[in-house]
Amino acid sequence: MNRTLTLLPAVLAAAVLSSFYGCLTFHKVSYDVTLVSPNEGSVVVTAYDLRSTAKTKTEFEQDKSNLFDYMLKSSEFLKDQKEQGKDIVARKLFLENGMLVGQGEYKFTDVSKVEGLRYDGGFHYLNLNLDDSVISTNGEIIRSKDFKRIVWDSTFKELKFTMLGNPFTDKSKFKSLAPYFNQKKKK
Repeated sequence: MNRTLTLLPAVLAAAVLSSFYGCLTFHKVSYDVTLVSPNEGSVVVTAYDLRSTAKTKTEFEQDKSNLFDYMLKSSEFLKDQKEQGKDIVARKLFLENGMLVGQGEYKFTDVSKVEGLRYDGGFHYLNLNLDDSVISTNGEIIRSKDFKRIVWDSTFKELKFTMLGNPFTDKSKFKSLAPYFNQKKKK
């Protein structure tokens, strides 16, 4: 499945990651949800190997601005995410093995704000398309004819899952943002 970076906490989230302009993408994304009640808690979202799908120089410059200025630094991004039920408490970018990683942490009072997680009958669950690739989880994956679901019972206070975003099979279509992070740090 090809997921698009939408919030960098919905990443930075990474948090942090949910619905954006559509040119930022990542290899995989992990969620570490800590519950203080069945519907309330915090989540750390980490998006690995951030890249751009821009086809023009103008689009690429806009992607860099969206990531480095709007998502990483602006108060407007914090406000926009808060309106979506995500109270961002931390956001950062860093390099790991030569790849740019975005990470964000946010608090929530409605668990459905975390990638559509649900709580019902003593279980947390996340419905996914059959073609969504779950790399890892501490929950149980159940498959049906129409969808797959990750399920955690009420004993879990930490819900973890990592999903494949973009496998980058045709690397020529994606431009790494890692070199531009170093340039931003030097300014």
